Amino acid sequence: MLVLSRKSGDSIVVDGRIVIHVVKTDKETVKIGVEAPREIPVFRKEIYDEIKQSNRESADLTERDLTAIKTTALAG
Repeated sequence: MLVLSRKSGDSIVVDGRIVIHVVKTDKETVKIGVEAPREIPVFRKEIYDEIKQSNRESADLTERDLTAIKTTALAG
């Protein structure tokens, strides 16, 4: 992990396409702005983790449904 010190008004460039701006710092809070092309989704980590978990659960459900359908078709 790269750790950088930045001040309000400073920016970081990632992959030449994503710019992270330090908008404001206040005691224990840092406000950042993210500029990225529309095709690159940007999420807060906790939201990203929820999306991944939901996708996993959906994939598991789909696999169970397919298994049930195959079992029913073979039995019938």
